Amino acid sequence: MSAEIKKKPEERLQHLFSVISGRRFLEKTALNGEIPFYVCAYPPEESVEMERVQRQLINRLEHSGVRVLEINLYDLSIEILKQRGIWEQILEMETSVSKEQLKELLQGVLDPEAHLVPAIAAQLADSEFDVLFLSGVGAVFPYIRSHNVLNNLQSTAKEKPTVMFFPGTYEHCQESGASLDLFGMLHDDKYYRAFDIFHCEA
Repeated sequence: MSAEIKKKPEERLQHLFSVISGRRFLEKTALNGEIPFYVCAYPPEESVEMERVQRQLINRLEHSGVRVLEINLYDLSIEILKQRGIWEQILEMETSVSKEQLKELLQGVLDPEAHLVPAIAAQLADSEFDVLFLSGVGAVFPYIRSHNVLNNLQSTAKEKPTVMFFPGTYEHCQESGASLDLFGMLHDDKYYRAFDIFHCEA
């Protein structure tokens, strides 16, 4: 685990604010053409504390003139299920089908390419914002995998910086590339196009 992720929540808050409120970040001047995706990894056991940090961060950014659009993947998933008229059906089925059957059903209904990312795109089109925050990653696992979301967002959310708050680790390795490890245990496949926001300078 990197030294950055071990910092106290207050230190993380200050670092995140300094980076995200900076012109280099908002104007994407240091990316060399790369997609403006960032992963904010944190210890899973500090999820409640990081939710507080995230609220404070949004408030501080808004007060400094940086507009944040926050999309919680869990809340968005429920919204999609309700819009498709199957939310109550899912709740009823939960006690009568196996976890694997439920997983397959939800993976189909909440497929990132077909359903989730178009729903995100609709919110982006309806909002005035400077940076997109994606949260709720742990709550939608295993129905939605974070690397699938990022892969499918590449053509949709490339105009503004996107920060994914991730309960786990984002590891870079020369031999195997980069990987998102949810909760520090579940290897969430390779994704190498995002930047570790704790390695970014203000």
